[in-house]
Parts: sequence; structure tokens; C-alpha cells
Amino acid sequence: MEFNLASASFISEKNFVPVDQSRVYDVLIIGGGPAGLTAAVYCMRKGVDAAITIKKIGGQMGETSAVENYMGYRYINGVELVDRFREQVQQFSIAYDEGHEVSSIETGDLKHVWLDDGRKLSAKLLIIATGKSWRKLGVPGEKELTGRGVAYCTICDAPLFAGKRVIVAGGGNSGVEAAMDLARVASSVTVVQALDSLTADRLLVERLAGYANVSYVFNTVITAINGSDRVTSVSLKNSADNSISGLDADGVFIEIGLEPNSGFLRDRLSLNGAGEIEVDCMCATSARGVFAAGDVTSVQYKQIIIAAGEGAKAALSACEYVGKMEY
Repeated sequence: MEFNLASASFISEKNFVPVDQSRVYDVLIIGGGPAGLTAAVYCMRKGVDAAITIKKIGGQMGETSAVENYMGYRYINGVELVDRFREQVQQFSIAYDEGHEVSSIETGDLKHVWLDDGRKLSAKLLIIATGKSWRKLGVPGEKELTGRGVAYCTICDAPLFAGKRVIVAGGGNSGVEAAMDLARVASSVTVVQALDSLTADRLLVERLAGYANVSYVFNTVITAINGSDRVTSVSLKNSADNSISGLDADGVFIEIGLEPNSGFLRDRLSLNGAGEIEVDCMCATSARGVFAAGDVTSVQYKQIIIAAGEGAKAALSACEYVGKMEY
């Protein structure tokens, strides 16, 4: 989705250049969500030689249906906000790579980052802002039927379920938001929640209650997703009495939270019990010259505005570090 920019001259300011494997950058940013993109802006404004490698621009921000708590916007959807961030970054001539996942890193005096296509990128410092990914149920049928009725993103896939019966696994904010998105198009939506009530913000719960085609199943977990080439039903288990039941469905949206994208670190950095990178108040990690920001870190409250602020902090910390290295 493209947008008209405030200034006509700004349209031509798309100064991305390819990442150069032969160079050693001052700072290499890993990740293109709000933390990574904000870090890129701050690094470029500080004049350091920076590069950014992104698997998918926007990260979870691009899969958020409605944003009402980011300052400057009373309401904006996630895709639009991603475009605003990208427009901001496009002012600067930053070395840019998109579409590849980081497979491993080295954190010695010189930092090395290997991508899934075999390329190696090098820098004096790293900023890791890889965010989080959808957590899986891990039940039979989930993997086999992903893309065949099993989905994780209502922004991407809700229109495919117009007039169909849909189940949403999860009663937190993401589950309730997904249920509202689906209730507008699906014939019926059933929210399956492991606890005895919804845990989403009160305002979201109240909004969901306004949809007549939404029902709830509490104290229950999905134990299997059934179907040959398409989802046809789910198997359920009630945690209160251990009773087993089934529920017919055309689709299942998994909305049980997120897990940090930190698997590529392979013991290079200290992680907490949730797999998040442990950082101090300056976004420094356990490895010298490696900073981290956003949802992949141990910082509390996973919000777009907090991730952006942490990205700015990580960039300023890295730039100060670069300055000291030059003396």
C-alpha cells in the first residue's frame, strides 16, 4: 500500500543501496520492525556507516489490524504505519537487504552475521531487533494444514473465510482482535480459551461482545486440528473435567501470543527464561558491542511505541560506542 507524501521532493528520496559483503560497517541492524527501523533513522542521522538486514519489513507491526495508541495517530492500521516508518527511513542512503533470515552471528572484536543464503555481513557493532513470531499450538494437524485453513494473521487471511465457520485459539488481546476481524466476514466465530475468561483489555472485550455471531468455549484447549487437505474440525479437551469433544470448522486462527526470534543466537548472548535477549538500560547485551531493542529483548511491555523508543536508545548507545572506538 502506497501513500501520498507530504512533500513531492520526498517521493524521490529512496536512497537504499545494496549491502556490500566486502565492507565492514560501523553498525549492522538486524530486523525491520519499529525497533530496527527507528534504529536505522537514528544511526543515519548520527552519520555512522550503517546497514540493515530485514527478513520482512514491519514485522508484527504489519500484521496489526488497528493501532490506536501510537502518538500522532488517533487511528491507523499496521500496514499504513509500516509505510510511514519506511518513508522515514527512505530519506537516508542506508545499505539495505530484505528477504533473508539471519542464521548465525559471531560476537568477537569484529561482528559477523551469516544470512540464510550463505552471505556473510560484517560490522564493528550490532543492533539486534528481530522481534517475535506467532507461537504455535504444537498439536497434530497444525503444521500439515497451515495455509489450508490454519492461519495466524487475520489481516492477511480473514477475507478468505467470508461466510465460513472459524475458530480462534486464544482469548488475549491478539485473540480478541482476531475474533473481531473475523466476525465481520465469517458466518460464525468461536473463541476457544484455556482459562475461565478472556484476558484481553476490557475495551476490546466489550467491543467483541457486540458481535452476535461470536461464541466462547472456556477452560478448553485444542488438542488436534482435523482434515485431509482442508480444516474440517478441531478436537477439544476441557481442563476442568477432562471431557473430550469436537467442533466443526472451516478455519482455525492461532492467536496464543508470540515467541522471540532469538534462535539464531546459539548461546552467543544471555537470554532470559522466555528466550528474550537480556539488556541493560542502555540496550547493551552480554556481548561487548552488541545491542538489542524491541520485542526480542527482556524489556517489559511489548508495544510499538516502546519498541521504537528502545530502537532509538540502542542506536544512540551504538553511535556513542562507535565514537569512542575512533579515539
